[in-house]
Amino acid sequence: MNNNWLRGINSTVIHTGEVPDPITGAVVPPIYQTTTFAFPSNETMWDLMEGRGGGFIYTRYGNPNYGMVEAKLAALEEAESALVLASGMAATSTAILASAKAGDHIVSHADIYGGNFGLFYELLPKVGMETSFVDATDVEEVEAAIHPNTTIIFIESPSNPTLRVCDLGAIAQIAHARGIRLIVDNTFATPYNQRPLTLGADVVVHSGTKYLNGHSDVMAGAIVGSTAIIADAVQVFRKLGGNLNAIDAWLWNRGMKTFGLRMARHNQNGQAVAEFLASHPRVDRVHYPGLPDHPQHALAQRQMRGFGGVLAVELRGGQAEVNAVLNRVRLFTRAVSLGSVESLITQPVAAVHHNVPEQYRRLGGITSNLIRIAVGIEDIEDIVADLDQALSRE
Repeated sequence: MNNNWLRGINSTVIHTGEVPDPITGAVVPPIYQTTTFAFPSNETMWDLMEGRGGGFIYTRYGNPNYGMVEAKLAALEEAESALVLASGMAATSTAILASAKAGDHIVSHADIYGGNFGLFYELLPKVGMETSFVDATDVEEVEAAIHPNTTIIFIESPSNPTLRVCDLGAIAQIAHARGIRLIVDNTFATPYNQRPLTLGADVVVHSGTKYLNGHSDVMAGAIVGSTAIIADAVQVFRKLGGNLNAIDAWLWNRGMKTFGLRMARHNQNGQAVAEFLASHPRVDRVHYPGLPDHPQHALAQRQMRGFGGVLAVELRGGQAEVNAVLNRVRLFTRAVSLGSVESLITQPVAAVHHNVPEQYRRLGGITSNLIRIAVGIEDIEDIVADLDQALSRE
């Protein structure tokens, strides 16, 4: 369904990619729980295998439930095309393998999700790709790290977990002047708050598990970009087999229909929590782009619409204080992940950044007294009250 005339985010996520079921008239699309699809003729099979015409072959290659989400994502990111996959890591690894080969070099922001760090630091060297990790908030440092064989610059902005913001437009100019592809992980910001492709990025990757679905019940990922880039990614994806299943695609499509409403609330709650914690005597520092004292606050205001529901907090004290605060919470759930309707809290060095070497933790600003707070959409008075009692109780 062509909905290019839709202008608002809420209208886009509700209507794009969908029409009432042509057989039953059902408003909610069915789940296409099938592995394979019939061909009207053998000639049709030839056409589909060679990329001519529309239709489906095998769910590892594609499924109608995928297409609904892909249409919504492309519209949200103002892109030509999108590809959904089984996880955010499947999206990142597929995007990398579609953009680089053995012997190539990658420049990556050091302050990134621990899974992405492990991919770059441990796995890609085994297939002949090397990565230099830099503080990408310093554009000159990014430029200085480029080698003659650099083919990718990889950025998370805001970053995980310390919410550093990178100048995507300036980095894109550096990359394109040298024929380098800029890949941006937009999971934290989401297309509600930031659209990297409009700032010059070539590829956007997402963990659909987070804000885009928003209910902690789907594991998914996505690559968004030009038709040509997605076509290359599809060839890698089909060989690796990192396909989403139809039920998760259906749930993701349903979750996206409240995306705009949820993100408005995440932005509102995140800002309120950051402001509360910034003045709390037990807190040493709050990392949140919406605060005026954030080092990249002015940049964030220029390239973002809002600042999301994730913030990082450095507590006064050591591990004992971190343990005490995390063990006292009542509304918050001690769990990894983010971007869902419920509020979550975790210590990065004990969880997703546990296996990141200390030297790279320091480069990324990931300290032992840092906690990551993923603010949900509960009532803000209950969220603040829980954090206050957890921080204040003797």
